[in-house]
Amino acid sequence: MTIVESFKAFLKRLRTGATVDPVRDWIVLLSIAAIALIVIIVWNAWTFSTVAGGGTIGAPVAKAPSIFSSSSLDAIHTVFERRAVEEAKHRTGTYRYADPSQ
Repeated sequence: MTIVESFKAFLKRLRTGATVDPVRDWIVLLSIAAIALIVIIVWNAWTFSTVAGGGTIGAPVAKAPSIFSSSSLDAIHTVFERRAVEEAKHRTGTYRYADPSQ
């Protein structure tokens, strides 16, 4: 009995309420699961090889838009400079805190 015939018999049993055949049902279930697993593995292998080769999945973008502007980068540098100044004040002892646990 082929898988297709087994699947047709399984569907017929569901429709007519025929006798239960657990072996046949398990074979159908495991066959479908094996086919799904093989499809997933092949899809992932193809996707990996495409991306690893420098390709894209789907339609490639014509031109990548500019991500950063120089003004936003300057603002970020300013923030980090201010944080560095504050950290230096903590390390040198300019700020003193009373420790309530002592």
